[in-house]
Amino acid sequence: MSSSMLSSGDLLADRRYAYAMAAAKDGDHEAAADLLEQTLEIVPLWPPALLALGDARLALGTPDAAIAAWQQALAGEPEDRLGARPRLARLGIGVAETAVSDTYIRALFDDYANRFDSHLRGPLAYSGPEIIMAALEQVAPDARFARVLDLGCGTGLMGEAIRARANWLGGCDLSPAMVAKAKDKTIYDDLQAESLLDYLRGKNAALVLAADVLVYIGDLAPLYAAVAAALPQGGLFAFTVQKGAEGVTLGEDLRYAHSPAQLRLWAVSNEFEVLALEDCATRLDRGVPVPGLVGILRKT
Repeated sequence: MSSSMLSSGDLLADRRYAYAMAAAKDGDHEAAADLLEQTLEIVPLWPPALLALGDARLALGTPDAAIAAWQQALAGEPEDRLGARPRLARLGIGVAETAVSDTYIRALFDDYANRFDSHLRGPLAYSGPEIIMAALEQVAPDARFARVLDLGCGTGLMGEAIRARANWLGGCDLSPAMVAKAKDKTIYDDLQAESLLDYLRGKNAALVLAADVLVYIGDLAPLYAAVAAALPQGGLFAFTVQKGAEGVTLGEDLRYAHSPAQLRLWAVSNEFEVLALEDCATRLDRGVPVPGLVGILRKT
């Protein structure tokens, strides 16, 4: 989130908001809600305070009040860089599969870029690239790939893992700040700050990778089709997702979980053979492994 979105323009209101965020982090949601209401008395309808007030009200067990606050936040910031829409979708307001917008993801990761690698590899113990590489080794031992596309490349962690086996490596990410970090690593032949579907248009590759990016997309049917169009017969699509029990679900972390059955349905309808779809955990959440899946599909 840009710094301008997190400043109301009023110093007293900003201080109240900061105290509220600290209280919420400590689990004192009643104090957070009170401070946020004080903030909104000074700067009515300020979207960040409304969003946080909705979070506090939900934690206090008043979902209707949370919905009202989030709806006001969305009305004041309709591009939804703050993430009001997915919060509403989790409570049945709107369509969950399309609730997470590109603008929200871009803002989230532009803000996250400077601490991304240290946070992922530290507290979250992120291992998505290693898990994908191990799965690839099972189906294509020691293989080299003429052209590789790294979707949602972030700062280039997956690119670093695959580089030695790629003759040419391209990547894309919605966040310009993340792409800038990836460029600093000088491992990609091409990098673009754009959506996955836009980047895939007109591309061809022997291997397409998507490490910890499909968790921000509910309906994967368009992406499956775009990847299938980019791959020749025998080309591979390797990815990780969070594992869901049925269909597609949007979790408390505002990330999507996909069921194995749904992933297989998309594979069949896009002429993919499922070579692997195995349980894994690519990261921790509050010290607990997050159930996931690693998939390897082959274009038939």
